[in-house]
Amino acid sequence: MPETSSFPLNRRDFLTSLGGGVLVLFTLADVEAQESGHGGHRREHEPLPRDIAAWLHIPATGEITAFTGKVEVGQNIRTSLTQAVAGELRCSPGSITLVMGDTAHTPWDMGTFGSRTTPTMAPVMRKMAGTAREMLADAAARRWNTTRQNVDVADQCVVNRASGARLTFADLAGKIDWVKTIGRDDCVTPPDKWTVAGASLPKVGSREIVTGEHKYPSDHKLAGMLYGKVLRPPSFGATLTSVDTSAAARMPGVTVIHDGDFVGIAARDEHLAQKAIEAIKAEWKQVPQISSGQLFPYIKSKEEPAPPPANAAQSAKTLKSTYTIAYIAHTPLEPRAAVAEWNGNGLTVWTGTQRPFGVRTQLAQAFNLPEKQVRVLMPDMGSAYGGKHTGECAVETARLAKGAGKPVKLIWTREEEFTWAYLRPAGIIEVSSGIDSSGKLTAWNFDNYMSGPSAIESPYESPNEHVDFHEVKSPLREGSYRGLAATANHFARESHIDELAAAAGMDPLAFRLKNLKDERVRAVLQAAADHFGWSGKKSTATRGYGLACGTEKGGYVACCVEVSISGNHHVQVNHVVEAWDSGAVVNPEHLKNQVEGAIVMGLGGALFEAIDFADGRILNDRLSKYRVPRFSDVPRIEAVLIDRKDVPSAGAGEIPIVGIAPAIANALYAATGKRIRSMPILPTLQA
Repeated sequence: MPETSSFPLNRRDFLTSLGGGVLVLFTLADVEAQESGHGGHRREHEPLPRDIAAWLHIPATGEITAFTGKVEVGQNIRTSLTQAVAGELRCSPGSITLVMGDTAHTPWDMGTFGSRTTPTMAPVMRKMAGTAREMLADAAARRWNTTRQNVDVADQCVVNRASGARLTFADLAGKIDWVKTIGRDDCVTPPDKWTVAGASLPKVGSREIVTGEHKYPSDHKLAGMLYGKVLRPPSFGATLTSVDTSAAARMPGVTVIHDGDFVGIAARDEHLAQKAIEAIKAEWKQVPQISSGQLFPYIKSKEEPAPPPANAAQSAKTLKSTYTIAYIAHTPLEPRAAVAEWNGNGLTVWTGTQRPFGVRTQLAQAFNLPEKQVRVLMPDMGSAYGGKHTGECAVETARLAKGAGKPVKLIWTREEEFTWAYLRPAGIIEVSSGIDSSGKLTAWNFDNYMSGPSAIESPYESPNEHVDFHEVKSPLREGSYRGLAATANHFARESHIDELAAAAGMDPLAFRLKNLKDERVRAVLQAAADHFGWSGKKSTATRGYGLACGTEKGGYVACCVEVSISGNHHVQVNHVVEAWDSGAVVNPEHLKNQVEGAIVMGLGGALFEAIDFADGRILNDRLSKYRVPRFSDVPRIEAVLIDRKDVPSAGAGEIPIVGIAPAIANALYAATGKRIRSMPILPTLQA
């Protein structure tokens, strides 16, 4: 029977930040922390469990299961963490089952972002697995009345060197109290002795992915499940003034869920849900808002007076430049999706999120539930790029399921993903500098307005330096994006360094090496230049060569590019060489994939990606209007990996993206003599 459902919620826990009809749950510290330019995360310093039982299960039956609150979003940490555990247990990766992002079973985790998994989670799992290995070896040695030095661990067995006797992990595991066993740092294998880590193992679950068997969040199904749709406002900040749901409520197989400004549909299939949502008649109160063309004047109007700049009095030459950065979208292959099921007062949600425990908190607050009554599971999803920190889709789906009294699946459309998800921050960066007659920096002033502080500190040495990030209230919803503002800050800094090199009459490589103080940046820069053959490249009017370098989050990157220009300033990036140093390499092939993927993604923001908006609406809210990199845009890419066994592994999911945009801009200047100081580059070049 057709029906309309209404239910009370505690609205004090809601933020109507996306306009009427979309209510986003939040703890203020959580939301501010995950969006660019704000402070630390709630519970950031919560101690991790110290006992092995929280991280590793080796029951008497012998199966090995490892647990982590981190999630797999395409960056391949399922494989690298499996390698970490298998390497310490001296067993094959295929013998490990890794449970990820399940709030009912995995240790609490802040989230998967910031390139933190490799430097923070992998060491924990190595420590737990290494300690487990030693506990098993000690147990076997005691049974044989020998010493630890007389036994080896291999292939899920402990072997007596003298007699050849073998005991399996299953034989020994039941004799150990894992809950009382605390992880020890002295059991971890150093990188120069890795056997499983350090090798290019195939991706875990790759067969299921390439054959289509893998179930993403949008593929998840439950018996009796309905399909949801949410009524969206016509613009940001619009409030619902009246609504008529009667036509939708009369449709067989449709339930209307209406609570305050939230209006949604649960129906037996997606087509019916869409038909019902279109049948709802709603009126909205809208508010005037700025457009794309007014963005940078708006940011300038909100600027606070900057502190006095660094002294450039001793400079032989000075420069001052302004760089602008547009909003861009994450454009994940899989838009937000969730399935929600209520069982009494218990709620289970399967959803694509980088922060399962954060989403659990949001859901608990939304429905006034203890967190222990909420379970969030994250099936390996179809990419995120920093865009899936918040749980609005999960909350919407749970509201629909509660109102309908049945499990509900909600998948955002591509238009919803473009419009209601948050964006990479836009901004303005002002740089002024000075050099002496030899080409040494004498002054460096760098002010970032709105786009964020990530990688704002310069690796170049200057005796007078001023660097500052200025918060400006964004007219659009903004948040984390791969690399945060490191791309914007590298674009401005590396473009300006090239301008200084030209002013000094120096080769861009030589100028950088003269002023760089960080030896690891110097090393990747030299490696990229040597592999690229920089010294033999001479730019012409139709072919240009450029480079850029930098560092952030323990990663060191240098990028050299070749571009060609033809016709009406048609630009083709032909060749990219990127050198990368993130310490000890865990999986060389997959690290190359990360570098190559970051470069391809970075091409979009560098050349043509930009959100067009007016009056609270996104105007290019679909892929037919929003240009992303295509196969024809992809250049020949060579990744040069520097494997530093003497340095702990850092993450590589973000920072390989930062070099491509300034390298392209510098190459275009070398060919055309036109300095582009905006991202994306092509609209300015072709103007």
